[in-house]
Amino acid sequence: MAIHKLHIDEFDENNYNLVAIHTSLEDYRLAYFINQKLPIRLSKNKDEIQIQVKQGETSFSRYTFDNIDAEISWNLIQNKNEVDVAKSTTTDLFSNQPVATKVYLLPEFKKVDYFLKIENAVESLDSITSKINTILQISAVYAVAANAIKSKNNLIF
Repeated sequence: MAIHKLHIDEFDENNYNLVAIHTSLEDYRLAYFINQKLPIRLSKNKDEIQIQVKQGETSFSRYTFDNIDAEISWNLIQNKNEVDVAKSTTTDLFSNQPVATKVYLLPEFKKVDYFLKIENAVESLDSITSKINTILQISAVYAVAANAIKSKNNLIF
């Protein structure tokens, strides 16, 4: 009887591309502008990405578009969010003020506002980034190398 072995390296394939976007736009406006520049229709996904961190639990907004014919999946994901920290029990001048701290989906990219995750893309990544870069309110767009991502588990959804 033959023995078949599976190596963990066989499952570590990156079949997605990640594009970092720096902008001050709100998520719904960014999705609108991307829909105008690319042949996709991003829409708000009610299933937000839930992340548990030491400060508490937070969720990141997500816009999706699935091209069933071409088997391409597009996800626009928020990278920055705030989580309320528990108030202290001391009574001082600032004890009644709510305290919030920033939380990141991918902490190694703290300056990135949004990520565009493209699964099974057929169009070149350079073409996609150049089209997105024509949006006036975007300050920078670039592809993220897969080996630079330390928290890959946060991109599984």
